[in-house]
Amino acid sequence: MINDPIFGELEYDYAWFKDTVIEFCGKQFEISLSVSGEKDGKFLEKQYIAYQSFIKNWEQIQQNILQSLLDYYIQKRHELGYDVSFDENYPLIETIDQLLERISLVGVSVLYTKSLEGRYIGLSFDSTWDEENGLGVLLINEEVARVGYQDVAM
Repeated sequence: MINDPIFGELEYDYAWFKDTVIEFCGKQFEISLSVSGEKDGKFLEKQYIAYQSFIKNWEQIQQNILQSLLDYYIQKRHELGYDVSFDENYPLIETIDQLLERISLVGVSVLYTKSLEGRYIGLSFDSTWDEENGLGVLLINEEVARVGYQDVAM
């Protein structure tokens, strides 16, 4: 265990992590904060910058990701053919409020990106429609870069 000045108390299990609480769209969620890094507990300066920028801009980021998540769901539902044939796991979701009833924020990952430019943060969600793969968002410089299964956030 380490006590990092920015991330706080972290435990190591193939990545550094801690359980914490974050507000997402007006609700409190218990999440796992994970910070990619070596067992020695030394992190890149850009990981600190990415995390601090993420926290500072979290209110705006939430608004920015919601439409991307909704667009992803609508596209995935169409790809699977559930916009034509009914599937109870993939109901018609047309609004962000309907989407928010079916997702839960479960993780924030501060990614190790030594050779890449920019600030990388991953967000992991559980979703009612795909319990196995969940939902992930990769943020680069606080902007949505990718939406997909949870593994895009790691």
